[in-house]
Amino acid sequence: MLTDKLYNLAEFFPVVVISGARQVGKSTLIQNTLGKKTEIVVFDPVIDIENARQDPELFLNNHPPPLILDEIQYAPELVASIKRRIDRDRSPGQYILTGSQQWGVMKSMSESLAGRAVFLDLYSFSLLEIGRHDSTTPWITNWLRSPEDFLAASRTQRTAVTTLYEQLWRGFLPEAQFLHVDVIPDFLNAYQRTYIERDVRLIADVSDWQLFGRFLQLACALTAQEINYSQLGRELGLTPQTAQRWMAILQSTFQWFEFPAYSGNLIKRVSNKPKGYIADTGLACQAQAISTPRTIGGHPLWGALFETAVAAELKKQTALLSPRPNFYHWRAYSGAEVDILIEYDGIFHPIEIKAKTNPSRRDTMGISAFRKKYPQLNIAPGLVIAPCEKIVQLSESDYAVPWDLL
Repeated sequence: MLTDKLYNLAEFFPVVVISGARQVGKSTLIQNTLGKKTEIVVFDPVIDIENARQDPELFLNNHPPPLILDEIQYAPELVASIKRRIDRDRSPGQYILTGSQQWGVMKSMSESLAGRAVFLDLYSFSLLEIGRHDSTTPWITNWLRSPEDFLAASRTQRTAVTTLYEQLWRGFLPEAQFLHVDVIPDFLNAYQRTYIERDVRLIADVSDWQLFGRFLQLACALTAQEINYSQLGRELGLTPQTAQRWMAILQSTFQWFEFPAYSGNLIKRVSNKPKGYIADTGLACQAQAISTPRTIGGHPLWGALFETAVAAELKKQTALLSPRPNFYHWRAYSGAEVDILIEYDGIFHPIEIKAKTNPSRRDTMGISAFRKKYPQLNIAPGLVIAPCEKIVQLSESDYAVPWDLL
């Protein structure tokens, strides 16, 4: 599905920018699609490939479009030259750019190429991709389009190819799916070190790398929680401003994502605390020294890890919808909460996430409280996503759904 979208975008826009975290498969995607018939240049953080940084005009003269520029953040000087060329010729499909960071270079590209480029974010593997069901429409897409049709259809097939604990422990990075279980900790440790020592060093002014590593470890421990920057900074002796800036670095490098708080008051939506998630559960397990998959079941982070995986899965499954749905979380002063609210076509879809195999009506109490709080909203039937075996009706308008449903 992502391949089809890439081809489609290249037919209409002169520049397509593919961005995403390290090792999510950006280079593999372009090599297996447009790269079969298009020249690819891969840039390096140290070596100035063909003097692209020193003389970008000469470089582009020697590499006429269509052209794929991989890891463009290492040659930001090319962006202005590409802009000038696009202004002279707006033909579609001229340049495909990839980058591992939104920070700095990716931001400047979005500003410099405004109206000339379209951006495509690439995430780690979804459950459908792990199970090799690439051609299947994600179940959440069918739910957002019509809950009634979704419930009327017979859905029993599951996507899981391994146990839930092992999948959370491995995480969802493509390479982690093919490695032997014994070397997964080594792979994730190398990923974390490379991220901190290479990616962050290149994009941010962080003087204490050991402290930033501890900050990442703390962020992993706080996944699936509301973010209090004052508390976060106090734990490590940082100012709230530094904690917020470092969290922005995690977001900008695709290692962290957040859902804003929902409120009927638009101003409060901005001011209320967001709910944050580490992008990959494998990285969280590595940071928390969880040594084996079976350890997860008795770990204090078990519920948070499961919620993190489900939240990330929903983002991945809805990434191809256009426009993308809005994601929120909701918490009332009384303590009632809904883990995720998806707004799509003016309809709000409340979702609870429970790490239990037998969800019950009691698990829909937050959804019921949300309906009572906002009777004027168009609210769809609620979902409780859990590691259950099949779809089960829990109340008059709420249903339990397996997290790995096909």
